[in-house]
Amino acid sequence: MKPFYSQLIAFRGRYDDFGYEQGERLKRTLLYKHHEQRRKRSRLRYDVDVQVVKELMDHYSKGLFDELKGLAEGLQWSLEEVIHEYSGYQQDWEGSGCSILTGKGYFARNYDYHPKTYEGRLVLFQPEDGYASIGPSQRIIGRTDGMNEHGLCIGYNFVNRIHPEDGFICCLLTRMVLETCKTASEAVLLLKQLPHRHSFNYVVFDAEGTSKIIEGSPRRVIEKEGVACTNHFTDIDKENRRHLSDSQERLDDLKSRQAYILHGLEAFHLLNDSFGPIFSHGYKQWTGTIHTVCYSPESLTLHFGLGGDTVPSEISFGHWLNGKPSLPSRIYGELDTDQAIPFMDDPSF
Repeated sequence: MKPFYSQLIAFRGRYDDFGYEQGERLKRTLLYKHHEQRRKRSRLRYDVDVQVVKELMDHYSKGLFDELKGLAEGLQWSLEEVIHEYSGYQQDWEGSGCSILTGKGYFARNYDYHPKTYEGRLVLFQPEDGYASIGPSQRIIGRTDGMNEHGLCIGYNFVNRIHPEDGFICCLLTRMVLETCKTASEAVLLLKQLPHRHSFNYVVFDAEGTSKIIEGSPRRVIEKEGVACTNHFTDIDKENRRHLSDSQERLDDLKSRQAYILHGLEAFHLLNDSFGPIFSHGYKQWTGTIHTVCYSPESLTLHFGLGGDTVPSEISFGHWLNGKPSLPSRIYGELDTDQAIPFMDDPSF
């Protein structure tokens, strides 16, 4: 077992100031060394049109481009380099797992991926112009999942990365939803308008208890009702991978147990049980469970755990919004892996 942690980062204020602070922080970390190495590869893998990114961000999520400018200043990189590396536009995505379950007052989610992709940052941000949100970061400005000040929750599940087209990757789409939408209906509308780079399921759940699943691909985006979601489309089935048995089994397990779950903590432990049907140990295969989180829109709280069989940390996002400084500095856990973790291990590991 490998000790593991996630650091809480909280900020209130302007997007450019937030970007600058993140850049300053990042420069002093091991994660930055990994990102410098990644730059050598990503320069060769895709191109990004800076003007297109600016126009899309200004139209759909005003402020994110200012955050990128602040990040560039903090990192002392050119704006073009920062947009190429962190804007989430036209970037690549490896295969991953993930499972999501919603129910009476809760949105529970396992984030399954390779440990080397994890940033160990649980971010709370209250912008001057936009909705405050909390969620683990991905590509620094993106989010793996999250909840905003109105109780809107969102998470994504990988489906396929073949036949990508120009568009934003999943973690940036998630961030845009969190900062511009109040309800599940608004989130559905935005996800239908935004360009998608790859094929993912998105689950949105709001304070009224409305749960929607959006099947989003570069070619088509549809919405449907649902309380459980894994890693395949049921309607746009031509976009699926060939091997769907594990995804279908997890979906069947989630659906069969949902009716018996009375509250969010039960949902958390269903997903976090390392001997249960939902938790995954496939870290080398890019599908190991890294974190489990259960958001509660009514109380604006979340239970968060790293690795399996954890006693979750309870975090009151609502208290933080009201100015009460009651946040832990870190959340600790363990992963059943010997894989390198960028924010903890030197690139030579």
